[in-house]
Amino acid sequence: MLLAIDVGNTNTVAGIYKGEKIVHHWRLDTKKERTADEWGLFLRELLSFVHIKLDQITGVAISNVVPPLQRSLEEMSERYLKCKPVCVGPEIKIDMPIALDHPAEIGADRIVNAVAAYHRWKSELIIVDFGTATTFDHVNQRGEYMGGLILPGIGISLEALFQRASKLPRVEIVKPKRVIGKNTIECMQSGIYFGYTGMIDSIIEKMEEETGKPAKVIATGGLCTLIAEGSKKISETDEFLTLEGLRLIYAWNQPSAC
Repeated sequence: MLLAIDVGNTNTVAGIYKGEKIVHHWRLDTKKERTADEWGLFLRELLSFVHIKLDQITGVAISNVVPPLQRSLEEMSERYLKCKPVCVGPEIKIDMPIALDHPAEIGADRIVNAVAAYHRWKSELIIVDFGTATTFDHVNQRGEYMGGLILPGIGISLEALFQRASKLPRVEIVKPKRVIGKNTIECMQSGIYFGYTGMIDSIIEKMEEETGKPAKVIATGGLCTLIAEGSKKISETDEFLTLEGLRLIYAWNQPSAC
């Protein structure tokens, strides 16, 4: 079985693959101070709930955008799972040309998403990932990664509103029943939801105008389903797109030390 781990700035998503099928998955808080031993013990506990032992894991694939955690994750894999992990980075083999000024600067999760999406849909694509930051990535019909853009995530935006406006409370991110709110909470929820979905659709339209081609728009990340409900441009959602990309990249980079 393959353990795929996608470490983001806010959440870490882990999944267990048996062949090409994901059989278990978890969404966890990312803790930058977690040591290799803490990762190992935590993983053992998680797996015990689904009746899997550590020695049943035969491979590990990692996408990580939090540099302080990289060494801990690699040590955990080698010490507790007896596997040399496949870690997404500039030296990794991927079946996708990167048409950027500085390819090494691109976030691992963005490349993994692009690989997974193109492998599945084989078309002109825009991938929107709703994480700590919201990212847009363009893959052309030939399967080349062409670039994208980054903006503050919906959670960051809402937290900034709470932190900087003394009379505004923290509110849950939901799809409101109406645009015009009747109280402060409704006004905030409406503003963040409809403002954000409108911005998403507008950016996608501008990307399509610039490329001159319509694209299939794929959304991923923890809030992808919620945001897609209010979007006119998002056509597909896949909360575990990054894990699927990790599975593919692992298969292309089978390590010899597992």
